[in-house]
Amino acid sequence: MYSLKYQVTTSCCDKEGRLKLYSALQMMQDCSEMWIDSEKGVKQFFAEQNMAQLLASRQVEVVRVPKYKEELTVTTSVYGMKPMFGFRNTFIYDAEGKPCYKTWSMGAFVDKSNGKLKRIDDATIDTMVLEPQLEMDYRDRRIILPQEGGRVCEPIRVLKADIDYNQHVNNANYVRMAMELLPDDFEVKGLRVEYRVAARMGDVLVPTIYETETGLVVALSIGDSVSAIIEFNE
Repeated sequence: MYSLKYQVTTSCCDKEGRLKLYSALQMMQDCSEMWIDSEKGVKQFFAEQNMAQLLASRQVEVVRVPKYKEELTVTTSVYGMKPMFGFRNTFIYDAEGKPCYKTWSMGAFVDKSNGKLKRIDDATIDTMVLEPQLEMDYRDRRIILPQEGGRVCEPIRVLKADIDYNQHVNNANYVRMAMELLPDDFEVKGLRVEYRVAARMGDVLVPTIYETETGLVVALSIGDSVSAIIEFNE
């Protein structure tokens, strides 16, 4: 298990002084990325093979939204490994050790030179520390879009600030874009994201919003290809 300490600062807060979901997601992915420093075998293999881990899906349960100046601990742990995919929990706890956010995610292992899936060998997998799978409501990583009823919104152009060191839109920024389309009174209690086609600098994402029984689904598309699907539950 790997952990990082945080405090809810001004830049992380919304207009009500509560931690932005976007900022919470940034904390989660930072902790997940830094985790590799604790797994020397995986880190060495990735460096030698020019590989990276990319997020394929994430589910979030919002238990409680922290407020300004609260001290938080983010922990991440891997509970399952396959040659081309890894499965992890990333939780955010308050100062009393109670969870504020519960998440699980699936990561894909890719060749950085071509973006294609690449296998980790069994010897490297055997060096990893696997932790128990934490308790939460696990749902399918695949999000099925409704067949009809979608409302198309104004296109969103990918900006320089949206891009990370993998040269495509950072995972949390897809959620930030989609959240701009939610009604002001929409309180996010649950979130699922499925990442399909990476958006890059200069791409134009066309949002389509679908209403569901439990909330809203936003599909962000590049031409005829869906780039990411974000499901928000109230």
